[in-house]
Amino acid sequence: MVTATSDQTLEILHLEDSLADHELAGRTLRRSGLQCQLRQVDTLSEFQRLTDSGSFDIILADYRLPGFTALDAWAHVAQKPQHPPFILLSGAIGEAAAVDAMRLGVADYLLKDDIQRLPHVIARALEVHEARRMREQAVAELAMSQRRLAELAEHLQTSIEQERASIAREIHDDIGGALTAVRFDVAWIGRHSTDAAMQEHASSAADMLQHAIGASQRIMMNLRPPILEQGLVAAVQWLAAGFERRTGVPTRLQSSSDTINTPADIQLVAYRTAQEALTNISKHAQPGKVDIDLSDKEGVLTLEVADNGRGIAPEMLDKPKAFGLKGLQERARTVGGWLDISSRPGQGTSVILSIPLPSPPPTAPGDAM
Repeated sequence: MVTATSDQTLEILHLEDSLADHELAGRTLRRSGLQCQLRQVDTLSEFQRLTDSGSFDIILADYRLPGFTALDAWAHVAQKPQHPPFILLSGAIGEAAAVDAMRLGVADYLLKDDIQRLPHVIARALEVHEARRMREQAVAELAMSQRRLAELAEHLQTSIEQERASIAREIHDDIGGALTAVRFDVAWIGRHSTDAAMQEHASSAADMLQHAIGASQRIMMNLRPPILEQGLVAAVQWLAAGFERRTGVPTRLQSSSDTINTPADIQLVAYRTAQEALTNISKHAQPGKVDIDLSDKEGVLTLEVADNGRGIAPEMLDKPKAFGLKGLQERARTVGGWLDISSRPGQGTSVILSIPLPSPPPTAPGDAM
């Protein structure tokens, strides 16, 4: 992009049917020291051809020309994604019409009686145009960066879930199996030993092994709970029952139906959201009760986990290291959903996950028979 202060020559297209006015504009620009090439055109068809095939740094246009106006020319230029600034330079335009033109996107306007200000108007239009271009570029780069971060977050979440599933299988197949086998051997030693001390140590070891087996099962369930295979409602009910059993806090689940069919990725996001919300409640909320609502009405899966506990201060939601809540928001985005968190200190917290559900495939006429 050429600016008015650069050493490069500005390429200017001048839409003007008066040769005298065109020459006056050229002399005004040259006297100001502005290096430019000024090209005149006076028909709409030629203007369209030149703007389609050529590249210009700025366009000057008289308002009224034979058979058309500058707004017709602007309508053609405005369709182009990288169009140059468009300035009205006219003696036949009222202020109201000029303001309306600028609302449409025209950069500026100048009366021919005030043509000595033309270099300044051009310089200002180029500066504004460059600033807008830089802002649009920054917005585009930011959007691209956000897309890449979203793709990375989705990849990381997928990788984490795959690794969790792999670890859960190893715990079940290797560690769990080995612990169970050792427990049987220790129990056998205890049964066949006549030494009281040996029997006592064997019993103690068997109890510790049983504790380790239970711990491995809990870890395995947290990593990749098999209950997910029974559906989302059953999985959330299992979470709620476990939470109530551990904390003693009454926890109620209300669902729009006994079974909610969702794709596996959406089901997993909803399950992890409920799991993280309950974990946060157990750590921070100190509630008297927890209510969980699950619905798939109107083509949207909605999960709400609400408590009547301590609540969350607004500044805590914006903490840079509030990774749990931010992680839930990123999870929701990976499946096209969103997360809303509302809370007031002393009045509890509500975490709401909303995910649009894919439309079911159309039923063929013969399927209903």
